[in-house]
Amino acid sequence: MRYNFRLYPDAAQCQMLARTFGCARVVWNDALTARKTARKAGLPFIGDAEIQRLVLTAAKKRPERVWLREVSSVALQQAVRDLNAAYQNFFDSVSGRRKGPKMGLPRFKSRHDHRQAVRFTTNAFRLHADGSLYLAKIGNVEVRWSRALPVAPSSVTVILDAAGRYFASFVVEVEESSQSLPEIDAETGIDLGLTHYATLSDGTKIVNPRWLRRRERKLARLQRSLARKRKGSKNRDRARVKVARQHARVADARRDFLHQTSSSIIRDNQTVHVETLSVRGMARGRHAKSVHDAGWGTFLAMLADKSARRGRVLVQIGRWHPSSQLCPCCGWEIGKLALHVREWDCPSCGGAP
Repeated sequence: MRYNFRLYPDAAQCQMLARTFGCARVVWNDALTARKTARKAGLPFIGDAEIQRLVLTAAKKRPERVWLREVSSVALQQAVRDLNAAYQNFFDSVSGRRKGPKMGLPRFKSRHDHRQAVRFTTNAFRLHADGSLYLAKIGNVEVRWSRALPVAPSSVTVILDAAGRYFASFVVEVEESSQSLPEIDAETGIDLGLTHYATLSDGTKIVNPRWLRRRERKLARLQRSLARKRKGSKNRDRARVKVARQHARVADARRDFLHQTSSSIIRDNQTVHVETLSVRGMARGRHAKSVHDAGWGTFLAMLADKSARRGRVLVQIGRWHPSSQLCPCCGWEIGKLALHVREWDCPSCGGAP
């Protein structure tokens, strides 16, 4: 599991982190260039150990790459390992060993990307008793702890997002038995929508907060201000950060709502029935913005993850199953209904689904 916390580095630490981000990006791009060049020349694929020797050990001895010694070598080694993992995911996807959407070849990283990340393993970071996080060649960084870590972390990823915020993402191993909840005799079905975010089988309706719609006017004003700024100027960068902060507030509010809603549903029900949705397909229709704003895909993923960890059962019903056309009492299928029809009487048993 991952535990994320806010970081508050000082000015000197921010500068050193920026240097670390840049060095890790250069190492990634150098390794990717070496492998692409070898492929175009018809040479064999460069192995993991050889690529690390080329872009780290040998590169630090060259005058144009001597500044790689100024940052933690662990962060640079992890950049090479990340590239190796990206290539392995691509090969597994092509061969069919990896399920899900097809993975593409790794791409070059840009210095203009406003989201940067580096990873430190156990020999490059420490947690102190005063709550600070020590990072190799960076120092003790202040952490805003919102909860305690269950066990000692195996790695930490330092992330800088587009809004200029720093985060520490810890990876910890948690026993599955410690996450399970006691069994209860309750189950529910969920119908997702846009008017109401979710309607449960007991009649409970969860209001759709419409996070993006609430901030559309302010976002439009900030984006107009950004469009007026000259490219490359400091004023434009300040305006960009303001827009990114508004989007971050929307994303944070959406994520918090989805976590709380999915947790309460999993906690209060032993079995949860939900329809599988083609979110990607619906996001290409006339309600695309509202579908993206709802975050149904993330919500379904949270339900699946939390039900597995908490010892609950998640039943996913196919999207083509005519659940609204079937009588729950006798199973009579009435056929296709108009959109305005919300209730109907069963001609077979007289029930009202």
